[in-house]
Amino acid sequence: MKIVLLDALSMGDSDLSIFNTLGEFTSYQVTSDEQKPAHIGDNEIIITNKVMIDRATIEANPQLKLICIAATGKNNVDLIAAEEASIPVKNVSGYSTESVAQVTFSMLLYLTHQSRYYDNYTQSKKWCESEIFTHIDVPFSELKGKKWGIIGFGAIGHRVAEIAQVFGCDLCYYSTSGQNSQQSIEQLDLPTLLSSCDIITIHAPLNPQTKDLIGESQLALLKKGAVLINVGRGGIIDEQAMATALDKYDIYHGTDVLAVEPMIHDHPYFSVKQQHRLMITPHTAWASVEARKELVSKIADNIKSL
Repeated sequence: MKIVLLDALSMGDSDLSIFNTLGEFTSYQVTSDEQKPAHIGDNEIIITNKVMIDRATIEANPQLKLICIAATGKNNVDLIAAEEASIPVKNVSGYSTESVAQVTFSMLLYLTHQSRYYDNYTQSKKWCESEIFTHIDVPFSELKGKKWGIIGFGAIGHRVAEIAQVFGCDLCYYSTSGQNSQQSIEQLDLPTLLSSCDIITIHAPLNPQTKDLIGESQLALLKKGAVLINVGRGGIIDEQAMATALDKYDIYHGTDVLAVEPMIHDHPYFSVKQQHRLMITPHTAWASVEARKELVSKIADNIKSL
């Protein structure tokens, strides 16, 4: 079998040698739309993370036997065209649960502990000039007893809930599909969750039910000091509305995802004045060393099952 990975750069320094044992393997760091025909060539198996495999690409490559998505979401492949061409499409799920849950808490603790402020304070040598041993001008609070609302209660949402319970948080959730019912945790409608929770984390996919789920009117409901973290998908939060809200309200926001990635140069988040209320990471939550190793292994299993 001839196998091609179209966007190896998105996998970082992952060990891809297992693919050499499965067939004739070629990888490209990146693949633009213009490069797709040449990079796919006569390969029978495509591995793609974010490169779009649309109807035109599928119809132009009748030799294809399998499309492997190096991610959970399938929105970068025309699934209807693939089905019509009898080409199976296989994604990978469950590989990044621990990684995303860990990043959720990393962001939360960074924001709630005012880590940017205190790190800047010491790096500027202001602590060297202090008359006392401590500096606590910017208050921070404990997680214990805080009300934590989870939007999207799948595998990652469940794992975050388990860890949050260890911290002593009171949990509730909102089901974006309306089909999830967890007897052990309180289910709330979205306005009630937003207005009553101290911490809100998003672990939902982007779909018609979640697109622009959090906009200007929803952000106005947040409690004073509330922290809203998105490690789900960009597009769930109206980013212009969030940029405005961060300067208007006493709220905090951490996000690992944006509606357009890579981040655009004139993104509204760059104009936020209260930057200490904002934390942005470049879509890294899924990508711990362990998660990427598991991802490669599961892609290989998908190829072996052909």
